[in-house]
Amino acid sequence: MRIRRILLVCLLFFMSVDVAGAKKKTPFVTLMTHDSFAVSQTLLDSFQEQYGAEIKILKSGDAGAALTQAILSRKNPLADVFFGVDSTFMSRALSSGVFEPYESPFLRDITDSLKLDPSNRLLPVDYGDVCLNYDKSWFLRKGLAPPRGLADLILPAYKGLTVVQNPATSSPGLAFLITTVRKYGEAGYLDFWKKFRVNDVYVTAGWSEAYYGKFTRAKGGTRPIVVSYASSPAAEVYYSEKKLVDTPTAGVLSAGSAFRQIEFVGIIANTAKKDLARKLVDFMLSPAFQKEIPLHMWVFPANPETPLPDVFFKYAQKAEAPTILLPEAIENGREKWIEAWTDVVLR
Repeated sequence: MRIRRILLVCLLFFMSVDVAGAKKKTPFVTLMTHDSFAVSQTLLDSFQEQYGAEIKILKSGDAGAALTQAILSRKNPLADVFFGVDSTFMSRALSSGVFEPYESPFLRDITDSLKLDPSNRLLPVDYGDVCLNYDKSWFLRKGLAPPRGLADLILPAYKGLTVVQNPATSSPGLAFLITTVRKYGEAGYLDFWKKFRVNDVYVTAGWSEAYYGKFTRAKGGTRPIVVSYASSPAAEVYYSEKKLVDTPTAGVLSAGSAFRQIEFVGIIANTAKKDLARKLVDFMLSPAFQKEIPLHMWVFPANPETPLPDVFFKYAQKAEAPTILLPEAIENGREKWIEAWTDVVLR
């Protein structure tokens, strides 16, 4: 009898420990995104304080690769929310059926021109202009004028000066290819690229290899022109070890030379955590999240009322007349343009 009592007390004790442990388990919501996603841990912690749930970040390669993974796993989703679909892949994302509509109350604060999906399956979070960047001091030393637009890149004086990214593997690379299609038309863009190849354009797989490897601002870099973002000059100032009073680089923002890239967030349709997923979308459109975008992801927040950090306000640039192409037009031409580009430039 005494042994039974002891066993019962032990059983009740372990049951109480299990229950207490279960109570301490924090719910979580998973955000699938590209490798360039970045915000502070303090911001992520504030979501848990506000909603009692943790955000788990699932980085899944570049934007195109991450979206492919989300589409392939849509019946058994790996995440609840996806961030990083940009305007070059928007139609593909919507036609896949991987996202469900959600009209966040914070959507009213977002710039109307960024709202490309009337069904609200994809909601705009940020935007930036993909453009040529050049090394000011290099051109000053050489006594050569910086490029004013795409046409300069194929002139003899600019031979061997430019590095771009492969549009099949890089989001800015694809944005730049689309810029040339828009500038020269279906009939003329390949002629531009043929001349660009003759003028010794260098192609890398991704942005990092181009900017931190081949661009003259990087150690050992030999190319003073690179495809990057109009906000990159601000990042150069912010991360410089020396105090700078001006940007060492500048963007080429003449009409037809830059592409406006918009990034979106969406709820994955088969998530079992719809309520938390909606709260996460609200969180990413909220003032607190929008405020962190400039100095973490180096693009502009979608909410125009967001106060910009001083370095971003002074040095981040915007194109006055950026290339904007409807997602449907990009979807209809993307694979054809990439395949033709590959034949002309790489083969």
